[in-house]
Amino acid sequence: MKLIIYSLLAFTINASALAQSLKGNVYELDDKSEKVPLIGTNVFWQGTQVGTTTDDKGFFDLRKVDSNPLILVVSYIGYQLVKMEIPAELDTIEIVLTVNRELQEVVVTGTSLSKYIDALEVKPTEVITNKELKKAACCNLSESFTTTASIDVQFQDAATGAKQIQLLGLAGTYTQVLLENMPTLKGIGSIFGFQYVPGPWMTSISISKGAGSVVNGYESIAGQINIDYKKPSDLERYFFNVFQSSGYRTDLNGNATLDISDKLSTTFLIHSNFTTRSMDHNNDNFRDQPDLKQINFMNRWKYDSKSGYESIFGFQALTEERIGGQLSPSNFNNFQNPGKYEVDINTKRLEVFAKNGFIFDELTSTSLGIITNAQFHNQKSIFGLRKYDAGQKSFTANIIFQTSSLDETHTIKTGFSFAFDELRERLSNFSYIKKEQRPGIFAEYNFSPSDDISIMPGARIDFHNIYGTFLTPRLHFRYDIDRNTTFRISGGKGYRSVNLFAENINYFVSSREFRIIDNPTYEEGWNYGFNLTKYFQVNEKDLRMTAEFYRTDFLKQTVVDIDSDVREVRFYNLSGKSYSNNYQLELAYELFRRFEIFAAIRYSDVKTQIVNELLSKLLVSKIKTLFTFSYYSEKQDWFFDASVLINGGGRIPSTRQNPIEFQRSETFGPFTNVNFQITKKIEYFDFYLGVENLLNFRQDNPIISANDPFGKYFDASLIWGPIEGRKFYFGLRLSVI
Repeated sequence: MKLIIYSLLAFTINASALAQSLKGNVYELDDKSEKVPLIGTNVFWQGTQVGTTTDDKGFFDLRKVDSNPLILVVSYIGYQLVKMEIPAELDTIEIVLTVNRELQEVVVTGTSLSKYIDALEVKPTEVITNKELKKAACCNLSESFTTTASIDVQFQDAATGAKQIQLLGLAGTYTQVLLENMPTLKGIGSIFGFQYVPGPWMTSISISKGAGSVVNGYESIAGQINIDYKKPSDLERYFFNVFQSSGYRTDLNGNATLDISDKLSTTFLIHSNFTTRSMDHNNDNFRDQPDLKQINFMNRWKYDSKSGYESIFGFQALTEERIGGQLSPSNFNNFQNPGKYEVDINTKRLEVFAKNGFIFDELTSTSLGIITNAQFHNQKSIFGLRKYDAGQKSFTANIIFQTSSLDETHTIKTGFSFAFDELRERLSNFSYIKKEQRPGIFAEYNFSPSDDISIMPGARIDFHNIYGTFLTPRLHFRYDIDRNTTFRISGGKGYRSVNLFAENINYFVSSREFRIIDNPTYEEGWNYGFNLTKYFQVNEKDLRMTAEFYRTDFLKQTVVDIDSDVREVRFYNLSGKSYSNNYQLELAYELFRRFEIFAAIRYSDVKTQIVNELLSKLLVSKIKTLFTFSYYSEKQDWFFDASVLINGGGRIPSTRQNPIEFQRSETFGPFTNVNFQITKKIEYFDFYLGVENLLNFRQDNPIISANDPFGKYFDASLIWGPIEGRKFYFGLRLSVI
């Protein structure tokens, strides 16, 4: 019913003018080599009727079109014609034309946005580029969202070092994670998986809120995160990065690209992460962070036949050991006298992937893509007296056929997919095996009657061997109200299979007993909302405003209840309401030349029926306010970046059943986190120095009954704020093209 309503709304809105644009100036050089505006220069996109002319200041404002590649043509009588490919993220440009009788030289300078809303996407997509990722330490994916208000990242407990993201106020398990449109980090890979993605490997991160594309599966309820890695076709040939923090963490990264022939090339990427010195700032005899040893390696290959066939394939292998808990050694062999409490997690992971593309007709973009991905993940772990071993084998295949009309008014994607997951878990004396097989078919249609409107309905049907048939309808709509205003709405359904233990290992570091009232199956929910992006001219500069709202309604959900009994974690099927309302407002502006500010505020209203009461989500801030500041010197050799995150208060589960010395407040107050970084560029080198958690805010006494971890009151899972204090860091990057 919700899709019908949104469809009717979409078709009742009338078409109007233009979209996000490329702005710039066109000049010529006078006898003194000074720039003079060229008035009336023709500027247009190649292969389209979309164009404009420069004004009396040589300025133009040209709406971007949905074309790949995007070729800009600049022409003026008596001057050399200019054609250039424009990257999607390029926002402003400056062009100097030369007359025909002179050398055919064109000088082009421009600035690209480090974070932007993709104007060519029908669904609202925020793109975080490599330029933005460098504004923070960003040693892995879990640390790469410092400057975005859309995603929260926080520790899950005070012992394992596991970090979880939240999108639209919902846990990261409701967000589908993709590696270049291949599903990854599923099941037991989802808890520590964001720390398996090195920051220096990434070229961009795309965040799509709400219902994603049906082409990638039915799992995205809150949204999708798509990660792009460095490729053999990138300009960068060699890269090296070293990072050292005052928390005794050392990261080493490197990659190299080799051209085997004009058709075949390969890239090697390696990452190591070591934290070998234990710290205990709050003197509770527990490590503030686990000792960590991680080695991560990837090899990617690219083959381009130059005649319509292209392939990217490779593998990623990881081994990791993390040891947390009390500082003194533990004896796990003698359970009558267990000694000190220790967390020991050993992980080995292998991922193999291949993407093959066949182009049959470039004019109509008729192509066939075959995407395959296999993952093998094994984890052996001990949490005090609990022993948890898990293994997962996953395989996905996606065959996609795409074709467009000559004028690109109609684009169709269709195909079929197959997914297989085998999960084996053993918790102490309990064993669990689940094998899922999911063949599916899908179709997605993009209708663009003009450059101002795009309507993209889609649906897929999957046949689950355990849970039956899943029907997944989705709809996305984009409307350019005027040249500076874009409106998007989306709606759709999503499903996900529940992995009870793998997704709740943070409760292993507590004395709570697991009580399974209803056997977990799958979850089902609707997501719908809108995004409005508006550009205002303030002092001849763009002020970007983005306002959005998304709601998620769960029809079926597994409730994780730690409210009813302080000694238990209860799992049962939802009986009543469960929803999330997420409101967000963003402003971005260049206050003065080369000084950019970004401000955002987000309010999340997330509630679930717990027994007979509708309760707010635990351990998360309802309100988040973010400010970021960026300044770079005129020569672009000094960069200064800062972020100020103000988290509102939230709810803590009741501990009134404990003795008074083991009780905690049922709410937490607001707190602020400040990060700052300075970068100096010298030719191929970047030297950077920064500080995280400048104000040194830490959650007081994060572990209940830390002096008796084998007692019945121990709980290290009630984490709502930072558990590590102020940390300084420095590093060096070397990049050779």
